[in-house]
Amino acid sequence: MAEVLGLGLSHYPPFSGRDEDMAGVLLRTLEDPAIPPAEKDPANWPALMKSEWGADEGRSAAAEHRAGLIKGFERARESLDAFEPDVVLIWGDDQYENFREDIIPPYAVLAYDDMVIQPWAHAADSSDMKGRANVWNEPAETTMTVRGRPDIGKYLAGALLERGIDVAYAYTGLHHPGLPHAFLNAVLYLDYHRKGFDYPVLPFPINCYGRRVISYKGFMSRFGDVRELDPPSPSPQRLIDVGATIGEVFAESPYRVALVASSSWSHAFICDKTWRMRPDTESDRRLYDAMVSGDLETWRSTDLDAIEGAGQQELLNWFPLLGAMHALGRPAPTWSEFVTTDLFNSNKVFAAFEA
Repeated sequence: MAEVLGLGLSHYPPFSGRDEDMAGVLLRTLEDPAIPPAEKDPANWPALMKSEWGADEGRSAAAEHRAGLIKGFERARESLDAFEPDVVLIWGDDQYENFREDIIPPYAVLAYDDMVIQPWAHAADSSDMKGRANVWNEPAETTMTVRGRPDIGKYLAGALLERGIDVAYAYTGLHHPGLPHAFLNAVLYLDYHRKGFDYPVLPFPINCYGRRVISYKGFMSRFGDVRELDPPSPSPQRLIDVGATIGEVFAESPYRVALVASSSWSHAFICDKTWRMRPDTESDRRLYDAMVSGDLETWRSTDLDAIEGAGQQELLNWFPLLGAMHALGRPAPTWSEFVTTDLFNSNKVFAAFEA
């Protein structure tokens, strides 16, 4: 019987690593000569950032941050297990991983079959985990199977095209040897305690990085490194409408589908207004408060310039989730959690929209 569950979570790559490496993005930012010394001086940082930095450059705070994230993933997994989906559709960004210069779709359905993945052997291709130990102490040759449902992927692509959503689709990967980290990390983290993850996955990549996806290869750069930009991402408003249509398609389908938004919120390393030192918590809180109150209009009225100015590019993965949930008459989450940080690159949000 058709039913839809909505979930939101993070795919924060340093969560795969050890606590002593969790502040690595900030440590690299502190080496940027284009950022004024006063901005890099801990004495001038906000109270939360000073507290997290502490006397050990964030190592102790990393353990507390990890504990908060574990709780979020545990609760999301409980919701998923109680729902028992036929497929888990994941909206995630592709940061110059599978899609590169030859084709950049605004969004796509990856109707893949089962895949045998080597998450740590492929760490050079995503996750920024190359040469780093992972928190599970899994060796580089570790393999895992991520199940697919190409039949449901074809069903979705066909239904979207029939309803005027011109979506790309693919049956095999292009450049990435496994799955880009927005999708793989969601699976790894939902299975943080390694009890197994047997739910089929349907990746739905979104070109969140838009103007920076080719020019900056979707990742961090020096503050003074100015390049010619690419065309933009799809608009937040369009992604809300795409999500609404996907929600309607699956509500009318024979499938039980979990719709998952996979991303942290504002990212420090692309937030110029904070000198790339910390996330834009004020902008994140504005959208979070709107989400928990069921206010879709605040999300719909947030334009792409505001998203990029706040370093919220990856938050575009959440716009279709909210569109789908509002279309299904669930405007507010049944539970949610906002995990705040100044030090660890991005605020993280967990949410469930349960029937």
